[in-house]
Amino acid sequence: MIDEAEVWDRFAALLPDADAEEVRTCWEVGEQEAGVEYLVDALLRHRVRIGEDSRAELSVVAEAWGMRQAVAGRLLACPGDGLPAGLELVERPDTLALDGPGLIDPALADCVLIPWIRSTGSGRLLVRAHVEEPWGDLSLVPEYYGVLASAQGPSLALFESFTARAALEELVRPSHP
Repeated sequence: MIDEAEVWDRFAALLPDADAEEVRTCWEVGEQEAGVEYLVDALLRHRVRIGEDSRAELSVVAEAWGMRQAVAGRLLACPGDGLPAGLELVERPDTLALDGPGLIDPALADCVLIPWIRSTGSGRLLVRAHVEEPWGDLSLVPEYYGVLASAQGPSLALFESFTARAALEELVRPSHP
């Protein structure tokens, strides 16, 4: 189980002291949404190089607090550190839904699957499963998160809405033969 306070402290440690303290304060007073915004803005303002693992994990934290869409473009604009990583944030503004989810869990059959984070070691893929609204947009909150063996499936694990952290933990868990 991940201690959220430790996660926020680790992200804050990427920043200069004054900005780090602001992020920690946001966590302590229950202003996580403002903290996510401030963190991403400070990373950009200071041109902090972040690893792909941190970028992916920060995307999950932003998702958990309803801020992923608001910070996605800025998070992608943060400079990378160029080091090898276990995770890759694959969702970009031009990301297309997965095509032909025939091998994927039947619970996801009526959902639009958006590739989100890939494990670089195993090739497994964390997807967000959205419902298409009558007006053509995707639901704001995913119905499920799925961990797929690859972009073609099959589904290895399925998580209910609001469990992005658990889905990420499953993605990074070592595979068992």
